Amino acid sequence: MTSIANAALAPAGWGMTAQLAANSAQVRARMNTLIEQASTGMVGTTYAGLGAGASTSIVLRPALAHIQTWQGNVDTVSTRMQVAQTALQQISQIASDFRAQTNNLNGLSGTNIDSVAASARAALQQVAGLLNTETNGTYVFAGQDSANPPVPSADAITGSGFATQIGSAIAGLSGVGSAVTMNAILGIGGSNAAGTSPFSTALSQPAASLATARPMVQVGQGESVQTGVLASANGDVTSTGTLTTGSYMRDIMTSLAAIGGLSSAQASAPQLTDFATQIGQSLAGAVSALNADAGVMGNRQSELQTTKATLTSMSTALQAQVSGAEDVDMASTLSQLTATQAQLQASYQLISGLQGLSLVKFLPSGG
Repeated sequence: MTSIANAALAPAGWGMTAQLAANSAQVRARMNTLIEQASTGMVGTTYAGLGAGASTSIVLRPALAHIQTWQGNVDTVSTRMQVAQTALQQISQIASDFRAQTNNLNGLSGTNIDSVAASARAALQQVAGLLNTETNGTYVFAGQDSANPPVPSADAITGSGFATQIGSAIAGLSGVGSAVTMNAILGIGGSNAAGTSPFSTALSQPAASLATARPMVQVGQGESVQTGVLASANGDVTSTGTLTTGSYMRDIMTSLAAIGGLSSAQASAPQLTDFATQIGQSLAGAVSALNADAGVMGNRQSELQTTKATLTSMSTALQAQVSGAEDVDMASTLSQLTATQAQLQASYQLISGLQGLSLVKFLPSGG
């Protein structure tokens, strides 16, 4: 009797156990999902796992990545531009100081001229070093050739072909006069010939060829901004007049090399007065063009900060939408996880209790 009854009840018991086990598996899967969400903070780690939010994530994630890249570009180039501005201010001050000294060259004793010349040579080396200013491994005046110094032998520039050739021209001042000498040194200062130009091969090019060598930064879809200036060519401002190489930086370096080439023997040379006047005019024009170029760069820096603010607002808005599609409500998730754990535990207890049931327990003993 007992065996027949157990056999009759067994299929129904097995069916109930199987159903409970299936339900338990579903609860377990739900708990695993909640555990992953609590760990990652995300609805799902794949687009499929995002469910209804997948389309939002697919559309907005790339756009957000682009904006964040542009924000990084603005930060990087802003730092470089500020470093360049500091160097330009120092070069402008050096040039201005020597511009003032040209007024006093005439009538100086031989010893004083030698002292001024030595100071000019030191200043030339200082300017060359400032043109090699770098930040985070990038030479700020090198343009797109930013991994290489604009002035390869800055420390030895006073002994370079550039300086020695200008020095030779200065030595002939008394014989050929100031006008011829000035034309000669401007020709040397504007030369791109190897062994004469103090600049790197990449920057020893005509100004027209260097127009595309200035650094560019992308700040939007199809929108780029030209930044910085080159060591050997002007940026946005043109050098004018007859006493220029066409580049204010070349003019400054040429003038310093020329003053550095003077010697005590030229203290009483009648040509010195005119020559000093011309050097002073060249330096004055160079300082004016340099400061104007620095001003344009400053305007671009301000514009970039405005662009950055716009990008930040866009990024914040997009991030909020992406978060709404991808991120979980952590408080709700943890609450659901606790409830699901309790549900799973109850399910296991029910299955365990069902498996312990037997018809024998419900039949009267001794029957």
